[in-house]
Amino acid sequence: MLTKIFNKLAFTASLIALSSASVFAKTYEHSMGTIEINEVPQRVVVLGFGSLDFVDALGIEPLGMPKNLLPEALSKYRADKYINTGSLQEANYETLFTLKPDLIIAEGRMASIYSDLADIAPTYMFQIDSKNYWDTTQKHWSTLGEIFNKEEKADALITEIQAKVNTLTSLTKQAQPKALTVMSNGSNITMFGPVSRFSFIYNEAGMQTSTSDNVSSETRTHGNLISFEYIADAKPDVLLILDRDQAIGKASGQAKQLFDNSLVSSTPAAKNKHITYLDPSAWYLAAGGYQSIKVMIDDLHDSIR
Repeated sequence: MLTKIFNKLAFTASLIALSSASVFAKTYEHSMGTIEINEVPQRVVVLGFGSLDFVDALGIEPLGMPKNLLPEALSKYRADKYINTGSLQEANYETLFTLKPDLIIAEGRMASIYSDLADIAPTYMFQIDSKNYWDTTQKHWSTLGEIFNKEEKADALITEIQAKVNTLTSLTKQAQPKALTVMSNGSNITMFGPVSRFSFIYNEAGMQTSTSDNVSSETRTHGNLISFEYIADAKPDVLLILDRDQAIGKASGQAKQLFDNSLVSSTPAAKNKHITYLDPSAWYLAAGGYQSIKVMIDDLHDSIR
């Protein structure tokens, strides 16, 4: 009799626990759907540098993350106590299973394996919309601040960056510089405008676009292929250059040699010393990060001083 009563009580307690978890679970939107969380995550794995940059600013230390190409601002995560989860494109599933995370934060480079990650643990997709960089970044920051019960800290970080954006915008409104943003990838040069991974330069920072009317470009998925003749004809007031080879650890400093030529030297940007080499980690590897967006703003300040 006592056994039956005990079993009934245990069953009732289990139902209450399940009901409580359901009642207190909250649904959060992210880039690829929704996620339900009923308590502050303790075992966190982060699979991209932008989200790692932000959760670090919140005061959260994940168990694991990709370690190759870690930005200098996140160099503490090279320590052995943090587990390497693979690359920015590919996760080590065995490692993820071993870590038993209660939350995985993934980024756009892993969108194709989102369902696989979600099978391991609740997965939040931190993906920045290139058409609306700062707005989507703020939404992710606010959501993660709520998930980790650090809303005030997240709000303070958003306020800090917004003030920096406002200051930069006030300067570009006065100067109204025409900017040409290019990426050096081996011997190829591609140009990016307001609807691209560099949209922040034009949409948030307020720079104008500089284009050529006389020299053609070739449309590509990742930027339009251009020549140095195109750059000379566009006559940018500001020339912003990202060395992709440096960003992915393939080479360093090749872009500066490549752009040291008479065509680039003929531009107003060169004559007025307004050629800026963008920080490769901040602009290419860590979209939506706290430290990275500060570096981005500093780069743009430097380009118009």
